[in-house]
Amino acid sequence: MLNNIDFYIFQQINNWAGQWAWIDMLGIFFAKYFGYILVFCLFLFLIKNSKKYWQMVWQAIFAGIISRLVFTEIIRWIFPKSRPFIENNVNLLLNHTNSSAFPSGHAAFYFAISSVIYFYNKKIGILFFTASFLICLARVFCGIHWPLDILAGVLLGIFSGWLIIKIFKK
Repeated sequence: MLNNIDFYIFQQINNWAGQWAWIDMLGIFFAKYFGYILVFCLFLFLIKNSKKYWQMVWQAIFAGIISRLVFTEIIRWIFPKSRPFIENNVNLLLNHTNSSAFPSGHAAFYFAISSVIYFYNKKIGILFFTASFLICLARVFCGIHWPLDILAGVLLGIFSGWLIIKIFKK
């Protein structure tokens, strides 16, 4: 039943792909390139006031790396899951390798960063969460991830950000 809901939500989002070129370009931009802008914005904190924001930026990067390269890869090894374009006819807008999709590494990485920033600055954290959400939505739109992959990545990222804050708070 959960797979049926996942497939239904995926179709509702992915069916918009291929309808209008400008929406496809936005989807590709957010799915593939917007994350670089988000990381660049993170480093702008260091330019603004490196003494004040050094710890936040370091913790955010560390949380993102831990969530993406450690937690996500362990879960992918234990629970491999194929991507939507492998077993289904989808509107695929980006090429991607046939690696495990669960959980989303992009969602885990960007939501971990957003969680740490939210801890330090709620207003900017909400902007980062919104940007992270757009990246994740675009990954489904482009046919690369299932919605449950994204949800698991979001939860993993928020947990990773929280964990890093708790560890370094002491």
